[in-house]
Amino acid sequence: MLDQLSKIWIKNNFALYESRNIMGDFLRFSYVENSGIAFGIRLGNLKVLVTIISIAIASYLAFLLYNSKKFVYIEKLALSLILGGAIGNLIDRILIYIPNSTYAGVIDFIDIGIVGHRWYIFNIADSAVTVGIIFYLLYSTFFEDKQIISNVG
Repeated sequence: MLDQLSKIWIKNNFALYESRNIMGDFLRFSYVENSGIAFGIRLGNLKVLVTIISIAIASYLAFLLYNSKKFVYIEKLALSLILGGAIGNLIDRILIYIPNSTYAGVIDFIDIGIVGHRWYIFNIADSAVTVGIIFYLLYSTFFEDKQIISNVG
């Protein structure tokens, strides 16, 4: 929800490609619409296929979360972050296909950099997916004994 609200705010308050410093040169809000996938990778004619694959992956994650009683809290949190982020960007991808929609791609706006070196522009959904993946990888790598982190829920 925060992802979609932030994207609507950016779309309504920024011109496409407009940048504004938020914390000096380190953090800017720069409005772009990414018609590709992560890190600006172009899709060409594969946009529909990527949208369908995104729907399938989000559906599978939702199914896993709903049906698995084996997951411990940190796994549920990680998968929920990944799913939430995937849905946030999927909403933008679907809006591209709505007639008379003003969407041309996933709205990205968080622009971080230091001394002229900029990272790829991203959004809150991308952050959720990234944090979820990091949590899941850390947990699966360092906590073999699943009882270390209690099973909540």
